[in-house]
Amino acid sequence: MFSLYAETMAQAGVVLDKDQFNCSICLDVLRDPVTIPCGHSYCLDCIQNCWDQGDSLEIFVCPQCRKNFTPRPLLARNTMLADVVEKFRRTGLQEDTTPSNPDFAEADDVECDVCNGRKNKAVKSCLVCLASYCVVHVQPHYQSAAFKKHKLVLASKRLQETICDRHDKLLEVYCRTDKQSICYLCLTDEHKGHDTVLAETEIQDKKRQIGEMKLTSQMRIQQREKTAQELRQAIHSLTRTASEATEKSGTIFSELSIFIEMKHFDVRELINAQKVKAISQAEQLLEKIQKEITELKMTDAELDKLSHTEDHMNFLQGCQSLQDPVMLPALPSVTADPSLAFGPVMAVVSDFKGLVQEVCEEYVVCIAERVRDVAIVDPPNPAAEQDTTQPSGGQASVQMEVAVIPPPAEEQSPVNPLNPFLTPGPILPTFTFSSFGSKLSSGSRHRHIQRRSHARRK
Repeated sequence: MFSLYAETMAQAGVVLDKDQFNCSICLDVLRDPVTIPCGHSYCLDCIQNCWDQGDSLEIFVCPQCRKNFTPRPLLARNTMLADVVEKFRRTGLQEDTTPSNPDFAEADDVECDVCNGRKNKAVKSCLVCLASYCVVHVQPHYQSAAFKKHKLVLASKRLQETICDRHDKLLEVYCRTDKQSICYLCLTDEHKGHDTVLAETEIQDKKRQIGEMKLTSQMRIQQREKTAQELRQAIHSLTRTASEATEKSGTIFSELSIFIEMKHFDVRELINAQKVKAISQAEQLLEKIQKEITELKMTDAELDKLSHTEDHMNFLQGCQSLQDPVMLPALPSVTADPSLAFGPVMAVVSDFKGLVQEVCEEYVVCIAERVRDVAIVDPPNPAAEQDTTQPSGGQASVQMEVAVIPPPAEEQSPVNPLNPFLTPGPILPTFTFSSFGSKLSSGSRHRHIQRRSHARRK
């Protein structure tokens, strides 16, 4: 009769879908099909295993329509449906469920729980069925309304970790008190009265927290990247300005060296000019003295001759012709030791050397302090450390104020006191020491250096 019925349907052009004969649990062709009171059919082993997992509640549910049965229905083999399935097996009307290009599972892949023989690679896992499916066997979960409430996740080998060890139920609740996932039955047991929420709610809260943490992390990354860019620019700028400062300081010291050489030349010329003047004066005086000595010797010779005359008449006449001695001017004093004439000059030069050395030492210390104040990163301040970068402020600054007072016109000297033969110029400044130890110039040009007190680095 069944053969005649199947042939009649085939002749009538009725095409039967193979999915009509698949078990909605194992997604394979029905084996030993049984029909439960709601009318849905399953493999005998599949429905028994499904109900064995939930028999502790004494409530038995249809996996497709979710209808409850109490007590547990008796299962009997549906003979007519079994014959139809067997007829399809023999006549070859069942299509091959093996894909043309199977993606077989490798050693580290999750295997499909439905495939026979060599397993295909699973792409999804169902938290309700507790099974993993390949791309072919997962399709009923997308197409059938019976699997609408099933939860599909990426294929995982850790499905058993989603089941409670004590109650064999899905871990759908999260205990915030004990910080662990539990099932609904755990709520009435050891987790009674604890702060619990649905696992989905906790997941959403954690995702929100992670999103906030990620946003904060991104802001910190942007801030650090901005600071890093500023540091790179500062390093480049400091390198450039350091090169410029080195070049300019070299120029200044070269000019200072030239200035010292010029002053050395001036002093040398001054000494030579004074030497020429002193020698000229001495030579003129020497010539005058030599002339006076000659005249005195001639007078002395005449007196000697007259003193030896024996004729009284000639003697008396000679005495009448004598003239009174000419009054000679007083001779200037002569330096006792001419080799020491330039001793005071060398003393002043030595004092100038010491003064220049002291000024140089002081200003080198001042320059060193300013150099040590040059920095890109402020020194750490534990009391003011924060997570975000704060603008630098409150750093003690060092300033030098220089007031230059121009010389009045009346203080101009027509003669250079160091060398009268040089071009007339202003009176050179003298130096004194302030209470801070810095040189203060006085005279025609007065420079006042006021330095604000600041903490020196050790």
